[in-house]
Amino acid sequence: MERRTVLRAAVLGGSSAVFGGTLWRGAAYAAPAQPGTGPYGALGSPNANGIRLPSGFTSRVIARSGQTVPGTSYTWHNAPDGGACYADASGWIYVSNSEINPSGGASAVKFSSTGAITGAYRILSSTRQNCAGGKTPWNTWLSCEEVSLGYVYETDPWGVNAAVRRDAMGRFKHEAAAADPVRKVIYLTEDESNGRFYRFVPTTWGNLSAGTLQVMVAGSATSGSFTWANVPDPDGSPTSTRTQVSGSKSFNGGEGCHYADDTVWFTTKGDNRVWQLNLTSNTYELAYDDSLVTSGTAPLTGVDNITGSSSGDLFVAEDGGNMEICVITPDDVIAPFLRIDGHFGSEITGPAFSPDGTRLYFSSQRGTSGSSSGGITYEVTGPFRS
Repeated sequence: MERRTVLRAAVLGGSSAVFGGTLWRGAAYAAPAQPGTGPYGALGSPNANGIRLPSGFTSRVIARSGQTVPGTSYTWHNAPDGGACYADASGWIYVSNSEINPSGGASAVKFSSTGAITGAYRILSSTRQNCAGGKTPWNTWLSCEEVSLGYVYETDPWGVNAAVRRDAMGRFKHEAAAADPVRKVIYLTEDESNGRFYRFVPTTWGNLSAGTLQVMVAGSATSGSFTWANVPDPDGSPTSTRTQVSGSKSFNGGEGCHYADDTVWFTTKGDNRVWQLNLTSNTYELAYDDSLVTSGTAPLTGVDNITGSSSGDLFVAEDGGNMEICVITPDDVIAPFLRIDGHFGSEITGPAFSPDGTRLYFSSQRGTSGSSSGGITYEVTGPFRS
């Protein structure tokens, strides 16, 4: 069936919020859950880790910046950022970037089938301010440099193969990446106040050594149709990639990016929006816009990293705000899923689900100290919707 996006108001916790979600065309609007609670219910009191969670969910600390990962001799990196999970025999691996400059890079934690930590190690070194990135269908991690003329590095989550710089994917202030196995492209966001939204079309799917970088072309409205145009010089020097194509659409601070079911969502932190591209119709629209809130407090502020679950829910991490991960459901409900108390001056980064969908990993990039050396990486376990 065809899906579309709608904008409508729902009262959550006493405030009026306007947001978008997906629904099946022809289906009735679903009634929101109890006001302020969303599909998982109300948040409880802070637990021992300072995290407010719905009933039935628990958390544990996986790693702390500057300290050895429990059960290993590996010291976890500073400023943990974007992340992803990979199946590993009967267990799994969580990969995490390091958003510091210089050094940057990325690390990984390996888990057994029971969730016990069995190892931790470095998978990328000597890069700059690795912010977000994305998982490929062939199980590599694309680690993106959030610096002017930054690169994308393709890394091995198992740490066996050396990381490879993918020059053909362009040089700009990279943020996130999302793979589309249907169209065989990689979508890319750019963290500039006048950033662009790109896609990379590999010459051969599964090999990112060569291909064509394209940029989204559209009008200035918040919805409409779009096309793609080739970027003449992906090297970005002397002319930046974002200014090479006339008519390319400007976005205010591109952040997280997620693909599923012929749709790609991405966030723009500068104007606190979640955008949705409908890839079958080549149209775009807003999935969330806090400027349309008419009263009360916007339920989601500082939009940043974004991921999805098998149920179709989107999980959006806040950079600042009140340090929440919020859920946007397919039936148009938006509500906090968790909140971290006392982490002023930090941001939530790297949300990613374990392969079986029962565990959510993420970090508080600067923890309670507000310093890159204070990062904390967590795991939340519980009855996630499937």
